Amino acid sequence: MTVLGTSLLGAGCDIAETSKQEDLGRGIVQGTLGVQPGSDVQLAIPANASSLKGQVAAVEGGAYVVQEVGGAERRVAHDENTRIDRPAHVGDRIEAFVDDRGRAVLIRNIDQDERSQ
Repeated sequence: MTVLGTSLLGAGCDIAETSKQEDLGRGIVQGTLGVQPGSDVQLAIPANASSLKGQVAAVEGGAYVVQEVGGAERRVAHDENTRIDRPAHVGDRIEAFVDDRGRAVLIRNIDQDERSQ
């Protein structure tokens, strides 16, 4: 048993506290666009974009399928240039601002906004 414990410590595993790898991974996640504290995010609404609000019905890789209030479903494509306050999941209510080519410029989760009113 002591041989195993010694070999793990010798191999760079820090059992007692968080490891440098874990700290590095946590820093990478916190630095992504998708993970930002909600209270700190103040995203400017694009001037030339149309807006749509609805509930996420499906997540398809690089797009959200959004069901609008009237029942119509629209596919909202996003890419690495899309600003997102936090990733949306099925059931979340979002507001998407789409450019003239149909790509999302800004997507923000509005569940928190509606609950606080």
